[in-house]
Amino acid sequence: MKPILKDAVFLLSKIAVLVLFLLLIFGVVFGIYRCNDHAMSPACKDGDLAIVYRLEENFHPSDVIVLEKDGERQIRRVIAAAGDVVDITEKGLVINGYLQQEPDIFTDTLPYEEGIPFPITLGEGEYFVLGDNRPQSTDSRIYGAVRQDEIKGIVITLIRRRGI
Repeated sequence: MKPILKDAVFLLSKIAVLVLFLLLIFGVVFGIYRCNDHAMSPACKDGDLAIVYRLEENFHPSDVIVLEKDGERQIRRVIAAAGDVVDITEKGLVINGYLQQEPDIFTDTLPYEEGIPFPITLGEGEYFVLGDNRPQSTDSRIYGAVRQDEIKGIVITLIRRRGI
């Protein structure tokens, strides 16, 4: 085989291995999701890209996650986990009997009339999620607890999209 042809085959095989590696990494380990609503504003704005780690299995309050509910992917914040009792009263968000102080939330947390009844006790593998922009968010106040298998991953970073 000629040296130039040998080098070309070697280069193409390196490129193929690199492409397969990237497909594996971004197909199994990480994902990219585009925020499509204002439910997490100002933390995540419409059009932002979220890099998601898909292998995480334990989620804690304040984690920002991507979930799939009723065929729609959403970015939401975990508020409570298994065993917690969540109540939303006229005073605000109450978890396990304690009124929550949320310094990064700029609106009141109120229940929706067409939403679920409160209080709710979360079972094993269930999470209660809310959007940061509470008045404009479709979240656990509407559809109830989110099962662990509905969570697609934890957001590890956001890329602000400006004019792309």
